[in-house]
Amino acid sequence: MVTNNPKHILIAPLDWGLGHTTRCVPIIRHIQSLGHVPVVAGNASQLSFIKETFDNIDVIDLKGYNVQYSKWNKWGQIGLLSQLPGISATINEEHIWLQQLVQDRQIDGIISDNRYGLYHAAVPSVILTHQLQVLSGMGKFADRVIQRIHYKYLEQFSAVWVADTPNIPNLSGKLAHTDHTPKQTKYIGLLSRFEGIHANPADEEHLLILLSGPEPQRSETEQLLWQQALTYKSKVTFVAGSDAATPPDHIPEHISYHKRLANKELASILSTAGMVVCRSGYSTIMDLVAMRKKAILIPTPGQTEQEYLASYLYDSGIFYAAKQKGFDLYHSLTEAKKFPFASPVLDGYYDMYQEVVKEWLSGL
Repeated sequence: MVTNNPKHILIAPLDWGLGHTTRCVPIIRHIQSLGHVPVVAGNASQLSFIKETFDNIDVIDLKGYNVQYSKWNKWGQIGLLSQLPGISATINEEHIWLQQLVQDRQIDGIISDNRYGLYHAAVPSVILTHQLQVLSGMGKFADRVIQRIHYKYLEQFSAVWVADTPNIPNLSGKLAHTDHTPKQTKYIGLLSRFEGIHANPADEEHLLILLSGPEPQRSETEQLLWQQALTYKSKVTFVAGSDAATPPDHIPEHISYHKRLANKELASILSTAGMVVCRSGYSTIMDLVAMRKKAILIPTPGQTEQEYLASYLYDSGIFYAAKQKGFDLYHSLTEAKKFPFASPVLDGYYDMYQEVVKEWLSGL
């Protein structure tokens, strides 16, 4: 589709792992299909992924939040709290950066995926999220206080887009379904970079280990799962999830090792995998449901959102889940064979965002 008045849309995903970037892929594609021009801002890793996924796309360097998660779960929340001053400073810096960018470049609209400083008084600004309720891990009172602060940030934007279904069934539980929502909130359905790709018949013995997320937990989990994958008797595809990963010195024949995989390669491997072992990041969950895959979720220790999602989806019978501490691959695979994997059919919600984006663009 060609428009006579193409708009330049800044799209800036958060840098906590690659999930916020991958879930922007269908939105970027749709903006392009409508004849508009996406401009993607992010750090080196994010922009490398975007340039692998899209040809001739405009990108801009933008400093990340660079959050680290503790190696020790009991210190996870303290470690995150200690980083709040730095996060707040980055939010202020990116807000100032945006004012200058809008002056220097023809930016007609902004879509920020969980970057709280990217709102503008004169340019329509959307924040994309799946988390209206932030789970602090410190009790309900703390959660209520943090939610008020969170809503103040969200309501600085002209619209809040929530990546989930508006009702039951849904994939985010109480994270995105609260007693009251910020003004200008819209549930836009589900987002997956694998939208429109249909799974091939699975090789039930093919195990895909798909890692992601912030350090040092990503590296810790890679070491843990690599040692256990060595004893697996059938085919393993091991994706470390980082360009900085160091391949093992010896890789046995039954394991295919990759630092990262481009979208098309990953889609092909994911399509035929009988079981996936991965984090319980929300973008990964949306991809798994889109491809109707079985998975064992291992939440990042100390990341309360992932811990909640793993528990919620386990209790819902959708995915099996296990803690990282003491994780035993053989035991989890044995228990997963008894699990229902009652994945909900949510196909109609994976193109729901298209009308929302189209309507928003037409108003710019």
